[in-house]
Amino acid sequence: MTQPDSTEPRDIAIVGGGPVGLALASQLLRTTPWRITLIDAATPARAARDPRAIALSHGSRQLLEQIGAWPMPMQPIGHIHVSQRGRFGHVKLHHDDYCVPALGYVVKYGDLCQTLERALARAAEAAPGRLERAFETRIDEIVESDPRNKLESAGVRLTGTSHADHDGLPASFAASIAVQAEGGLFHQQVQRLSGAAESTRRRDYQQTAIIGHVTCTQPQPGWAWERFTEEGPLALLPHDEHGTPGYALVWCCAPEQAVRRLALPEAAFAEELGEAFGTRLGRFTLIGKRHAFPLGLNAAPVTVKGRIAAVGNAAQTLHPVAGQGLNLGLRDAFALADSLRGGCTPQALQAFASRHRVDRAMTIGVTDLLPRVFGIGGPLAAHARGASLAALACIAPLKDALARQMMYGARR
Repeated sequence: MTQPDSTEPRDIAIVGGGPVGLALASQLLRTTPWRITLIDAATPARAARDPRAIALSHGSRQLLEQIGAWPMPMQPIGHIHVSQRGRFGHVKLHHDDYCVPALGYVVKYGDLCQTLERALARAAEAAPGRLERAFETRIDEIVESDPRNKLESAGVRLTGTSHADHDGLPASFAASIAVQAEGGLFHQQVQRLSGAAESTRRRDYQQTAIIGHVTCTQPQPGWAWERFTEEGPLALLPHDEHGTPGYALVWCCAPEQAVRRLALPEAAFAEELGEAFGTRLGRFTLIGKRHAFPLGLNAAPVTVKGRIAAVGNAAQTLHPVAGQGLNLGLRDAFALADSLRGGCTPQALQAFASRHRVDRAMTIGVTDLLPRVFGIGGPLAAHARGASLAALACIAPLKDALARQMMYGARR
């Protein structure tokens, strides 16, 4: 990796060293000639300690295999059971129906980051002098040069603050294009340039997700469960914690209920979880440390503005139903890398936005619609949803379309 230079412009500056930024940098080193600067607000060591469980689809595995970021410690999801708590109608998806080794995989965020770091190191070794990195650096502003000013070279200027003890990037530097892969800076950029603050797609679901690790008395290896309750979706994903088989829990409920449940003793929490989920897995026993975060949709109206693009959480944050957020972000990264083969230009970025528009719109639409539809109260709505699930289970083309969306999105 090269050392930062205060005067030489970069080809591509990537802001965000999480999984999406790491994957993008690796793929760009593999498939393009561009010089890349990767800026991370944290450090690899901090990311490696993150114990959160996340779901990767089979399609994401295929993408990660392209850059040598597979295998990693994981739990395969061979079967998915979708249902309503206490209502008729359910859908079962099986990996062998689609000739894939698994529908998806549950991995720790820290393990994913470590595997991607190793893949990036190999890609950088094979492309000497083309990767520059800065850690503990926050980018505060990204400004595109004025095309009417002939004294300015075409590109963007990034201004940031470094909290590292060692020499990092200069406070301000230039690049041909910038890719925002974390945070909400891109949303601010779009609003400043277009004055479209109201056009950002936002929704407060009035739900909070409780996450943690749980065990039960009758586990079913390889099965993942998505149960829609009156409070919101409740997901259990197969996941071992310190060698103990169990499930990663994502329990969406009203904010006040989340606060109350976080304060419950372990036994009382396990009992309430059993009441919400049912007895299919027996009785819930050990409950790991619990965390919570509010749920909302925040999607930028566009993913490209001039020489600035957004991918992953910088472009959209989604409801966790069906576990599509990171998977969409990885598809963002690979679609963008493919479009940049032809040049670091606004035209290449627009080609990415056009190519990826359908996949993005469909994924946002599905993850926004499901929690709202299943959140409608009343017995008539519940019966209608049950009938819809029963029909989905019986109509093979519809069920196959659901499975394909979960595994691959609408990428092409």
